[in-house]
Amino acid sequence: MARELGWYASFSVAFGFVSIATGIFTTYGAVLATSGPRGIWAWPISVIGQLSIALVFGALAARIPISGYSYQWVSRIVGPIWGWIMGWISFAFLGVVVVAVDYTIASTILPELFQYVGTTQNAWVITAGVVLLQSLLVAASTRTTHRVNNAAVTAQLIGMITLTALLFAVGFFTGKLDFTHLFETGTVPESGYYGLGGGTQAGPFALAFLLGAFTIVGFESAANLAEETKDPARVIPKAMIQAVLSLGALGFLFLVAITAAAARVDGVAESATPVATVITAVLGSVVGKILLVLVVVSIFSCGLVITLSGTRLVYAMSRDKRFPGWRLLGRIHPHTATPLNATLFVMVIAQLILAVFSGSTDALFQLFSAATLLPAIIYAGTVAMYAAKRRSLPPSRGFSLGRWEVPVLVLAAVWLVYELLIFRDASFQGPWIYVLVLCGIGGLYLAVLIARRGRASLTMPDMADVDRALDNAATAPSGGSAEGTSR
Repeated sequence: MARELGWYASFSVAFGFVSIATGIFTTYGAVLATSGPRGIWAWPISVIGQLSIALVFGALAARIPISGYSYQWVSRIVGPIWGWIMGWISFAFLGVVVVAVDYTIASTILPELFQYVGTTQNAWVITAGVVLLQSLLVAASTRTTHRVNNAAVTAQLIGMITLTALLFAVGFFTGKLDFTHLFETGTVPESGYYGLGGGTQAGPFALAFLLGAFTIVGFESAANLAEETKDPARVIPKAMIQAVLSLGALGFLFLVAITAAAARVDGVAESATPVATVITAVLGSVVGKILLVLVVVSIFSCGLVITLSGTRLVYAMSRDKRFPGWRLLGRIHPHTATPLNATLFVMVIAQLILAVFSGSTDALFQLFSAATLLPAIIYAGTVAMYAAKRRSLPPSRGFSLGRWEVPVLVLAAVWLVYELLIFRDASFQGPWIYVLVLCGIGGLYLAVLIARRGRASLTMPDMADVDRALDNAATAPSGGSAEGTSR
């Protein structure tokens, strides 16, 4: 397969998956409730922590530029059993994060856009419809999916920059900005604000880190295009790092503008859609609604990319005969040249997760919490693997941490330990149950897989790119399945 993609393609995938519009619209209300306006200052620290992880992933991508990133890296460096575990956890993450992203549209934006009262019932129905539409697009055409994403990323860049600039400009000239509000705790007590909390309770400021930890994830998706990117060992690390930095800077400016304006807008703390409420109050109904439409497009695109990533992961593991129902899920539809069965499976899983969480009055908090916990586990496992095996890794082909390797690894480890400790808070019981149930199901299947085939049969997967397999299947005269080989 020809290497046709350049820096912007890699950057747009990383930027589109992260989607600050999605993350901030999803989590801002929770931050106000648990940490107050001052909680936005956890964002820059979170960006630094996630940047350290992006640097480690960049070093891995430069050494092993293979589509599949963590699943492939861990399989080759540590072993196929650990690679399978990483792949299964990634599947659990992609399943819940697409629901969290799409639920954001239904619960935080559309009620403000169309002026109706959001309920758990209508949020469920709308989210289910969005998930279905994204799945249909992914199933119908991979090329169309990428075109929609590229257009949406451009819309997100234009929309978020314009939205931030207008909030500052209009807010300044109308006197609706109060920068002292950035340092207030709101309804959260000042006493013990920066404390670490107790055994089952995280401190108020610690909980604010979830804003950045949930938002700045998915940058590693650029590594999944490694085998179709020009000079991937140089381009992909650069794209991931620049995506984190640009999203971090733009996201913080947006948070400052929203929070400063929120002080002069009545009812923000009680609003179920605080970001949308502030935008409409400051910019007016017409301009506010236009920009909210752009935000909806951005969030829809984010969910689309996640659906595509989940489908590709299920197909890749099925192609390697390592996923439940691999004979069915590893097939390519002869007309669409897409893994149709895998796409339908991912859609069904998303709908089941939605059904489980949507009955809760704090469904959005539970969803984004689970979608923050799982990538933290994935990142921790990958960073630990890199630290343990760094001296035996292949030589870098374009990007290296050099003398900064150890400091970056220490920073990433400290950040990940701190982030995971936040989830000792009792409010995260639901996300932990989700993680444990999915891991339990995966553990049972892995045990059966080993018992039936033996550890020796789970050899290292060959370097196989999903896109190449799809293209080969599309040009094949007949068939409908593509099974990977092992070595």
